[in-house]
Amino acid sequence: MTRRTVLLSAPLLGLPFAGVRAQAFPSKPLRYIVPVPPGGGSDFVGRTVCERWGRLLGQSFIVDNIGGGGGVIAATATIKAPADGYTLMQGYVATHGTSPATRRLPYDPIKDFTPVGMIGGTPNVLVVNATLPVNDLKGFVEYLKANPGKFSYGSAGNGTLTQLVMELFKQQTGTFVVHVPYRGIAPAFNDLLGGQTQAMFPGLAAALPHIRSGRVKALALTGQQRQATVKDVPTMIESGFQGFDALQWYGVVGPAGLPAPIVKQLNDTLNEVLTATDMKDKLAGEAVEPMPMRPEQFGSYMQADLMRWKALAAERNIRLEE
Repeated sequence: MTRRTVLLSAPLLGLPFAGVRAQAFPSKPLRYIVPVPPGGGSDFVGRTVCERWGRLLGQSFIVDNIGGGGGVIAATATIKAPADGYTLMQGYVATHGTSPATRRLPYDPIKDFTPVGMIGGTPNVLVVNATLPVNDLKGFVEYLKANPGKFSYGSAGNGTLTQLVMELFKQQTGTFVVHVPYRGIAPAFNDLLGGQTQAMFPGLAAALPHIRSGRVKALALTGQQRQATVKDVPTMIESGFQGFDALQWYGVVGPAGLPAPIVKQLNDTLNEVLTATDMKDKLAGEAVEPMPMRPEQFGSYMQADLMRWKALAAERNIRLEE
């Protein structure tokens, strides 16, 4: 487990609302648990949001990186914290979607948490080795059907979003591609670039350098809309795959039972951060599109995402034993 604690956003003195809010919530720094080690995309998203969020709340955020167990250690620490609003966690698709859909966990991703708000999401992108004789999604599907079982795809590991999105693709296209799991996205990319595997469905941020270098071809994106960074790449939905809007999403949750007034205050200020004119540009480095939601909307989103991956995991017989 890698762990680092950093103080962000010391209160700005002189803010007209700081004195008023100091009398109620929050009256001390807040702990923000990020369930990955420092330095990655999820960590960047959390620190970027907390820096601005702390200013609005008139208090500091202490970002606490708790890696290990695919987010289980961080989630467990969160649900055991007092339900007073001073401990929050950056939940994401793994902690509240793909992991509970594919394995037994020591927490309930819905009942054990209070949804505070969505931060945003980044699409996955279907990429193939540059030497593969296909240039679009239709051609790739036809190529797979003409060569059943001859090709393989890589993923960041069993039960990860990179596996489940590709299994959703196989389900909807009726194709067969052998799954090769790796210990992370970097080694998976190494073998894709080397031709040991032929396709992958990574997050857009991880794929962009290889797309720009021409070493992989981007065929389609998940999500509802095209992305400015790869504006010529169509979405799966516009290519005829209805409901193919899976995202690597990030949001904020707290322990179950957070008081409604505190949740509202946290959500209001979080959404103010996300709708700031420059926040879209700040998160663009990780290809994350801000998606502000009310707590009940975010809770419904999480539940629907979990049900989607549970149904797919059952249909594709994806069940991991710890």
